[in-house]
Amino acid sequence: MPRPDGARSLGQASLDTAAELKAATATRLRAAHRAGFRRARLVTCVLVLMLLALLVASILLGGVERIPAGDILPAAFGMRTGLADYVIFRIRMPRALAALLAGALFGLSGALYQRLVRNPLATPDMIGISAGAGAGATTMLLFAPAVPFGTSMAGIGGAFVLVATVLALSRRGGGVDTYRLVLVGIGLSAVCTAYVNYLFTVAGQHGIAQVMRWLVGSVNDATWEGVSTLAGALAACGLCTALLSRSLGGMALGDQLALGLGTRVGAARIATLLVGAAAAALATGVTGPIGFVSLVSGPIATRLVGADRSVALAVPIGGVIVLGADVLAQHGPLISPVPTGVLTALLGAPYFVWLILRRRQGATA
Repeated sequence: MPRPDGARSLGQASLDTAAELKAATATRLRAAHRAGFRRARLVTCVLVLMLLALLVASILLGGVERIPAGDILPAAFGMRTGLADYVIFRIRMPRALAALLAGALFGLSGALYQRLVRNPLATPDMIGISAGAGAGATTMLLFAPAVPFGTSMAGIGGAFVLVATVLALSRRGGGVDTYRLVLVGIGLSAVCTAYVNYLFTVAGQHGIAQVMRWLVGSVNDATWEGVSTLAGALAACGLCTALLSRSLGGMALGDQLALGLGTRVGAARIATLLVGAAAAALATGVTGPIGFVSLVSGPIATRLVGADRSVALAVPIGGVIVLGADVLAQHGPLISPVPTGVLTALLGAPYFVWLILRRRQGATA
């Protein structure tokens, strides 16, 4: 039997209403996307300006009275000789760029781990990267301090050996068990810490001072070779992160949905762990374990632009944190000079406590 005109018109009205709702929802989503993009672009511009201002401050503060004003900028690019070349190009520029690049790598590694674990308290240190790097660097500083680039290479090697061991011991059923990963990382970190403490008991006073300065984290001895290492590491890790961005977006929805969307969750998780570990290990090998940067960069980026863009924005935020902390560590009233890692820990610890309290309040609400 043919449908009555009233039923036909009612069905057509329902279809029209559904189409209007769909169009309105799509419009709102596009508007939200555009607003988020504009906000991210604005925040990025502000961060770039902050980085430029901090670079200028790092180069100019500390006295350039004996250097002609017209020589400062060319000297920053290695186009002068004498005092300008020594002060600007060989000391201040490598230090500033090492702080910026190391901070960017720490920020990237922390954001990757937080995105992977879906926990703002997750950092590469949870699998013992700093402990492994510290064990390797301490061994080299105490037993072979004259080897060129030995401390950096030993720090990087120690971090990678520990990461490989943690991943090997954390595998279950063809994948990596996150819970086991954390437990194994904590256990091996304790072993590395005990090893470093043992070395302290057999080291001389001068050796202990060198080790402590490295373990705190500092860019005092930055060189252009270290800057080149950090720049190459940031380029490689950034490219790998861009290739993993789609998988990270899928895993943010949960493993089941990610599998339904075609994401190879196991392979993507291991790749993300390795990229984050490489970023943190390479930065630690050059500057030492500058604390709390990987912890705070990701949450700050999330609060500024949301979780979708937090990994990318954590890179300049980490650079701002370490470079700003280094400027304060060199020239801050009442506190300078101190190692950069001391200041990042001093500033990052209150934020860490606030994050814990905020999560506890959210859990009990």
